Amino acid sequence: MKATSKRVTLRQSQLITTFGPGAMVDLPTRSVIIGGLDLWHMREKGSWQTIQEPRAVAILEKLLAENGRLKEGVHLSLRSPPVDWGRNDHREPPGIEAKIFPAWFVTRDSVDAGGGARRRRLVRWRDLNPKGGRADFTGDDGKKTAITPIRFVAACKKGHIQDIDWTHAVHGAGKTCTEALSLEERGTSGDPRSTRIVCGCGASLSLHDAQAPGRFGRCRGARPWLDEREPEGCDEQLRFLTRTATNAYFPQVLTVISLPAAEDELTRLVEAHLATLAQADSAADVAMARKYNDGVRAALEGYSDEEVFARVQQLQTVQQQNLAKTPKVAEFDLLASGLPTIGANTPNSKLFAETLSREAWGGQGSRLAPIASVVAVHRLREVATLYGFTRFEAAPTAIDGDLEELYIAVEGAALASELEWLPAIEQLGEGIFLRFDDAAIAAWLDLDGVREREHELAAGHDGWRAQHAHADRLRFPGSPYYMIHSLSHALMNEIALECGYPSTALKERIYPLYDEAGRGRFGLLIYTATAGAQGTLGGLLAVLPRLSAIINAALDKLGLCSSDPICAEHRPASHTDERGLAGAACHSCLLVAETSCEQRNLYLDRALVVPTISTDGSALFC
Repeated sequence: MKATSKRVTLRQSQLITTFGPGAMVDLPTRSVIIGGLDLWHMREKGSWQTIQEPRAVAILEKLLAENGRLKEGVHLSLRSPPVDWGRNDHREPPGIEAKIFPAWFVTRDSVDAGGGARRRRLVRWRDLNPKGGRADFTGDDGKKTAITPIRFVAACKKGHIQDIDWTHAVHGAGKTCTEALSLEERGTSGDPRSTRIVCGCGASLSLHDAQAPGRFGRCRGARPWLDEREPEGCDEQLRFLTRTATNAYFPQVLTVISLPAAEDELTRLVEAHLATLAQADSAADVAMARKYNDGVRAALEGYSDEEVFARVQQLQTVQQQNLAKTPKVAEFDLLASGLPTIGANTPNSKLFAETLSREAWGGQGSRLAPIASVVAVHRLREVATLYGFTRFEAAPTAIDGDLEELYIAVEGAALASELEWLPAIEQLGEGIFLRFDDAAIAAWLDLDGVREREHELAAGHDGWRAQHAHADRLRFPGSPYYMIHSLSHALMNEIALECGYPSTALKERIYPLYDEAGRGRFGLLIYTATAGAQGTLGGLLAVLPRLSAIINAALDKLGLCSSDPICAEHRPASHTDERGLAGAACHSCLLVAETSCEQRNLYLDRALVVPTISTDGSALFC
């Protein structure tokens, strides 16, 4: 990453999640905003790779075209973020430009303003000492003092962000003043009423008043990460935003598990170079690709042009069949197929799994009868693609693979002025897949207690939905999703005690799938993945011989929460915020790190998993 003349190193995965384009990053003496894809230096050969995942590309092309973020006729590609491999020449290394933002700073040294108040001078970037990297400010007395970026900016719900014009905010429209501004703080509580922006002329504005709706006027469509404003402008009201707050940046990420197209070596070689070979219409075109592409020629040595072309056509046919299904449906169909072996046990395979007998994982007990089968996923490939971001409110992610739920609640901001590719990472890992018995779930859903509980959860969902614009089409996920999601969190916490991985390294994918007749199929994948050709170390799969004991221990712990009876008696219908989207769930029992959860700790209720002190007629596992 490039920040003025200094370089800061970030992991590739951070650029897809926490610190993607439009995110703000704190440095020792300033804050920067990560540049959009236009400012990613991708010209250096070998600094990035094309990532092949046709399902993700097809989904995102449709999604972004419908949202107007992708021009007609443009075909996306997925690329890894640029990596600096440490060359010895004097050329500019690959990286990502970052812009100074915000441009307002406050001095670190304060002066006594009387009455217990302390004041620190507000200065702009242009006022800082150009010598020494603009790391300090010279005051009126000639003394130098260190500075730090101000914590407050203005943004709108469409992702636009800009500096607050503090002179205008303090004095009001149409008034000008040349006196110095200061940040005044009283006490140690951090109460917005105790913090003010004060002008030398006596005018002031408290941070409490600064948060009033409409205080900063309409958004001007500023996009500092792209060096340009929104071409169509913006009619939203600017809102006060603390730049280090958790609601300053929510990445929109599509994650898919790669599916194998075939199991032989030629298919894997063709798939690795499909971006080059996909346009071939005949064996002669394959010969041309060999002639002008050294990588293709070396990889396919020993295979005839006719063999390669036939395999290209076969791959494209398989991909079209997979594209006809949503990601979760395609993944579930393969993992729940019941085949003894799924994929290929080779170092380069994208997926290798085995369906286990009940004896292999200890599932003979009647308590675990709702779990129909367990699959040991020895090797999987996860591709995560960043396609936008939001501020103030996170966009909901897909529950059953339906595209509309990726974006309907919140509009995402653009990553580039003209989108042609998206940043993505691929990670290899291992996992455990549980398939639930359809008949057991159907019988459970017929219980009066489950229907009553679902009615309570649906009322909370409706109350939350009524308070959020564009959420009227957001579907209630249903009791099975709440149940499987809650069991997943309990299992991740329990597995982490056994497998050697921290709970933050584990992830989940919930599969509640319904056909047109309303019949459901249900599954759960708990997995871990990491960058690098070797993937993970097998610690997750090592718990399989003890899986039944782990599941039983997780269920036992869910019966009583240390926050009971408050947790167990929570009523979602009495809340219109995100607490309305959960039943009996809190930090003491079910909440996990949000990097592990596919729904930001929403849609949880342990009362659907096991009996609680408040509800005993709605549990699947008794």
